[in-house]
Amino acid sequence: MNGALSSLTGALAGPIMARGQPALIPRSRLAGPILWVVAIMVALTVLAVAAGLSLARLTAAASSDLAGAITVQVLEPNPDLARAGAERAAALLRATPGVSDVRVVPRAEIDALVQPWLDVPASDADAPIPLPALVEARLAGTTGEATAGDTGRALAERLGTLRRDMHAAVPAARIDAQSSWLTPVFSAVASLQWLAAALVALLGGATAAAVLLAVRTALGTHRETIEIVHLLGGTDSQIARIFERAIGADAALGGLAGLALGIIGVFAVGGRFAALGAGLVDGGQFAWYDWLALCAVPAAGVGLAVVTARLAVLRALGRMT
Repeated sequence: MNGALSSLTGALAGPIMARGQPALIPRSRLAGPILWVVAIMVALTVLAVAAGLSLARLTAAASSDLAGAITVQVLEPNPDLARAGAERAAALLRATPGVSDVRVVPRAEIDALVQPWLDVPASDADAPIPLPALVEARLAGTTGEATAGDTGRALAERLGTLRRDMHAAVPAARIDAQSSWLTPVFSAVASLQWLAAALVALLGGATAAAVLLAVRTALGTHRETIEIVHLLGGTDSQIARIFERAIGADAALGGLAGLALGIIGVFAVGGRFAALGAGLVDGGQFAWYDWLALCAVPAAGVGLAVVTARLAVLRALGRMT
């Protein structure tokens, strides 16, 4: 008797699974809600992941460029005195152990930086404000004064000692760690990264909720069919696999569509930022493994949809029996 029931179950379940899922999920793939829901969620997730990766690369590039960099400003209104003070400051830095790449910034370079805002060169007699002479250098290690641990404290102490020595040699000089200028920017970028991560988590939760709702609706609609399959000896796992295949197929199509839309959005937004021509923005460009991470988003979406469908079906079927 059990053998006959198993044969009858296989004869019933086999055609259902071979022809697709019209007996339990009558919607066609293009009309089903899962495909469109997954497509939208994957597209938004790709954009959120791309934003997080771009911000991470931007922060890493900026931190690498500014690590150990210091700037000495000689605040002297008289250009000749400012230049002489810059030369003394550069000499002191060159004589200090652990300091390298000492460079007095040429006046022409300073003029080129500020001329768009002043309309006249800073060295011009008609310039509205006098600009300091600048000296750039690099300390061994990182100059971030907020760096945690003994290394950060030691570097902060070195910077403090250098400031005292510089003040004694050139009273008008002021030393700034370049990384400290962008500390508020880095904090804001970190907040945006956490926001992107939270958005990815919310989109994953929304996708799982949509799949759960679709599965419950299908189970409620075809409850009688499922009970007949149970009476004929069908197992919960067999029925769950039918739902897995249906949800997986729709989620795969939706994931590919969402990936295409998301990448189009990434290129569109990236083109806008690239047009700015800013060095900080250029640091956020993707590497090849970042593109692989984006391509993994649809696979993660399909996996989430299939696992959610299976768990939901098994739990609901467990309550029916």
